[in-house]
Amino acid sequence: MHPILRNILAVLAGLIAGNIVNMGLIELGSIAFPLEGADPNNMEAFAAAMVNAKVEHYIFPFLAHALGTLIGAILAAKLGVKYKITLAFVIGFFFLAGGIMVNYLIPGPTWFAALDLAVAYLPMAWIGGKIGSRLKK
Repeated sequence: MHPILRNILAVLAGLIAGNIVNMGLIELGSIAFPLEGADPNNMEAFAAAMVNAKVEHYIFPFLAHALGTLIGAILAAKLGVKYKITLAFVIGFFFLAGGIMVNYLIPGPTWFAALDLAVAYLPMAWIGGKIGSRLKK
């Protein structure tokens, strides 16, 4: 397979796997710490319910963002042919863009937005790239 095509497929696989991990942890968090009035199908209702969120309601979203990015970056780096760290950072930038969008659409406390945007995406992409580039094929 051509290296460019393989790198593109590695990024797509990383995005898909990372999103599966992300959504799985978000669902698990809504079961572990249900938030009264939060309807994930209605963005306005969900944003309004976040006013009543406590610290425990932010644990799973942070884990979802960080671990989704980490798993996606590991997979992209492992499957990629060259530029493995770059492929991992591509995953990180995609997830960072999603994180910025979510923090804008669902306003939360500033401490969470700062922690989420600073720690959950690019650092996890770097760690995932390092791990994935060391894994044997």
